[in-house]
Amino acid sequence: MPIHKVLVVDDSKTELMFMTDLLQKNGFSVRTAENADDAFRRLSEDLPDLILMDVVMPGQNGFQLTRSISRDPRYTGLPIIMCTSKNQETDRVWGMRQGARDYVTKPVDAGDLLAKIEALG
Repeated sequence: MPIHKVLVVDDSKTELMFMTDLLQKNGFSVRTAENADDAFRRLSEDLPDLILMDVVMPGQNGFQLTRSISRDPRYTGLPIIMCTSKNQETDRVWGMRQGARDYVTKPVDAGDLLAKIEALG
């Protein structure tokens, strides 16, 4: 399934602007959320083709949110790429165990991220 609509979940306005700009310049439609509640609200309004998920956020963190989304039957098959400053191998493994399809560390390499999105599409 080609990816057109991306939901970016991150509590940093700077990251949201960077990711939105990068994705829109590459033809994607982008919506953003700054926390778990915001993300679930966006999911109920318009289902994206992909979620880019930060890990370190107030309230529910990205690992918990990824687990909640990936185990919800309404979102079966919705790919999630963790996009985080947590760069330890244990973090990557844990993220994948929570249901993420891929894992990218910040600062995000645009080419790497776009290649990973392309691979899912």
